Amino acid sequence: MKTDRGTPLKQAFRNIAIASLFASASLSYAQLEGSPPIPQSSNHPVPAIQDTETPAQRDARMQWWREARFGMFIHWGLYSIPAGEWHGKRTDHIGEWIMNDLSIPVADYKAFAKDFNPTGFSAHDIVALAKSAGMKYIVITSKHHDGFAMFDSKVDSFNIVAATPFKRDPLKELAEECRKQGIKLGFYYSQAQDWTAPGGAAAVRGNHNPETGHWDPAQDGSFDDYLHKKSIPQIKELLENYKEYPVVVWFDTPTKEMTPERAAEVVKLVNQHPNLIWNNRLGGTYKGDTETPEQFIPPQGYPGRDWESCMTMNDTWGYKSFDANFKSTETLVRNLIDIASKGGNYLLNIGPDSHGVVPAPEVERLQQVGQWLKVNGEAIYNTQATLFGPEAGSFSPTEKDKNGKPKFISTWDWRSTTAPNKIYIEIFAWPTGPFHLDKLPRKVTGAYLLADKAHKPLKITPSGEGLDIQLPSTPVDPIATVVVLNTN
Repeated sequence: MKTDRGTPLKQAFRNIAIASLFASASLSYAQLEGSPPIPQSSNHPVPAIQDTETPAQRDARMQWWREARFGMFIHWGLYSIPAGEWHGKRTDHIGEWIMNDLSIPVADYKAFAKDFNPTGFSAHDIVALAKSAGMKYIVITSKHHDGFAMFDSKVDSFNIVAATPFKRDPLKELAEECRKQGIKLGFYYSQAQDWTAPGGAAAVRGNHNPETGHWDPAQDGSFDDYLHKKSIPQIKELLENYKEYPVVVWFDTPTKEMTPERAAEVVKLVNQHPNLIWNNRLGGTYKGDTETPEQFIPPQGYPGRDWESCMTMNDTWGYKSFDANFKSTETLVRNLIDIASKGGNYLLNIGPDSHGVVPAPEVERLQQVGQWLKVNGEAIYNTQATLFGPEAGSFSPTEKDKNGKPKFISTWDWRSTTAPNKIYIEIFAWPTGPFHLDKLPRKVTGAYLLADKAHKPLKITPSGEGLDIQLPSTPVDPIATVVVLNTN
């Protein structure tokens, strides 16, 4: 995923279905920081549910998702076998893009399937890991751009049940465990890019065909045939074969091939599932339900839109054996707080290896995040964005970003989330004196530390239009200590 979750495109404004296309070192077309916006419209060949529902209907459909705030992304597939290296060459990109990045022939890539036997996979353990981390939902790659289905597909035999010695359907097992453990389940599906199916779209790299992105004659064919014979039928399987799941469909890489007319054919299908939540990456100018900033947190969120930052724990989505650049637990917790304070969700990735085992550093960090949430989850779940704002930082009057716009300079002293009768202050940098708040948006009637089960009152003193909160000399938690303000 990462700078891959999108289709790398080289010509700008080629047709109405695509917005500013761009080429970059990572060849991506996605909701990456600084990238052009994914084109959206309300004038579609087939209206989507987002085009026709009332605000009240939308609020009801999105309620659980807005309350969740924290989910698990899982990137897992055949690419976990090469694990970033093929024929002695290491990819400098992300693990799940190795076929495209190193131009692996279709036959050679498909041959990995005979060796894919992830007997270490445990749906119970992965769902339990998500639950212990405080995550409320899981989204797993049912088919990434390599075209390999991680489920029992009757549409195409290039799948984990028919083509591997494993012979099991991980999605079925995850669905069963999610029901038992009370976690919601969603499926990622690459609707346009497919590097092993004839006619599937592909990203252009190196000496790939500049129009199709293909590097192997076995990839050539009709995109419409691919769409009608594989993509749409597999989406139908995913929507119908797992009972109440998926509750989320996570589309990806809205390539130029996904015109409004082709995207409308997918929309006809998802419209049959009126409670489904799906993102803004289908293509064809369909806006979906959620903005999907990738590998970054937008400075001020997306006011008026539901959004979800998808991010990795190291530098790859799919497993790469030599990527040990893991973020600290402190960074992960503070990212979650920052995202929640701006009204978004945090979709944090794990990348199981070819045995189906989640790397130990990822397990360790998720469990540590979960420990923080056990104490402080009230300040994250079912909360709204900050009523303050300046605490996140400000746009520089002089510095510019890579697009020539004012650069946002983040500050990391504290954040705030909101509930109907409470304001939560998540403090990162512990003050040496009282904690001061300016221009209170509500009347504050009391304050206490969230970690204090007795809710012993903290002394509060009016100060100008704000107030000062007297805190203990040391923080309860060095990552983030939460102060609760009772309000009316």
